[in-house]
Amino acid sequence: MAACPDDLTEAAPIGELSGLVVPPLSRRGFVMTSLMTGLTLATTAVEAQVIHTDAEGLEAGEVQIPAADGPMPGYRAMPKGEGPFPIVLVIEEIFGVHDYIKDICRRLAKVGYCAVAPELYARQGDLSTMTDAKAIIRDVISKTPDAQWIVDLDAAASWAVSHSRGDGGRIGTMGWCRGGRGVWLYAAHRKDLKAGVAWYGPVGGEPSPIQPLTGMDVAAEIHAPILALYGGADTGIPVAAVEAARDKARAAGKSVELVVYPDAPHGFHADYRPSYRPTEAKDGWERALSFLKMHGVG
Repeated sequence: MAACPDDLTEAAPIGELSGLVVPPLSRRGFVMTSLMTGLTLATTAVEAQVIHTDAEGLEAGEVQIPAADGPMPGYRAMPKGEGPFPIVLVIEEIFGVHDYIKDICRRLAKVGYCAVAPELYARQGDLSTMTDAKAIIRDVISKTPDAQWIVDLDAAASWAVSHSRGDGGRIGTMGWCRGGRGVWLYAAHRKDLKAGVAWYGPVGGEPSPIQPLTGMDVAAEIHAPILALYGGADTGIPVAAVEAARDKARAAGKSVELVVYPDAPHGFHADYRPSYRPTEAKDGWERALSFLKMHGVG
């Protein structure tokens, strides 16, 4: 369990999510002031099937998103043209906004979205230099208050509307791994969110003072429908746990559509890793795009 940092002593509550607090501004500011180049170093091998989406017809690249305590690095991709474009807030894995996440933004932009991926861990550590996933979880992920990244996503949405021809009436989110967990929490936070897509995001876990809620905890409080894409061979996320979260949401009158790919492991969409499963990844992507459009993000 992560310790509660001293800076939370004067924090203020956030939204309707009980237990979440907005931490005061970090004394050290942003550790990362720009995004990493290339793929994360915390992978054993880069696979040959890595997908690269070009930027033809797009405005795509690194941006600086105004946050409460200074500019936050992020990646934005959107079509050229007048807009306004529906917004998809892209929530990264634990590895940061590296080339895989940037490519996802371009894939979304190619089908008409303004996709924004803020570097949500920029204050806690420099993910561009870290090579060990366990160290990333211990030293960065577990020390990032949930309320911090939720407020940062709100800031990214506001910036997309004011600076990227984004449509504030059509906002969705999509997240992978830890970012999939983020989809559950963000859907319980943001009342005007239209839809969320959670790719193999944990719904359980050990709470801490700065991360007090799980996906299961908030399942009955979500404001937007969620498409949950999970692998039946994921050794870290029991399908039964996700089914329980879905059932809790449905019992409260909420909408969660669960798709389980029986033979897919965790990370089956991550084309740069050995866990990649192209058939399941393609099917999940098509379902995700259809789901967003069905629920008004498109």
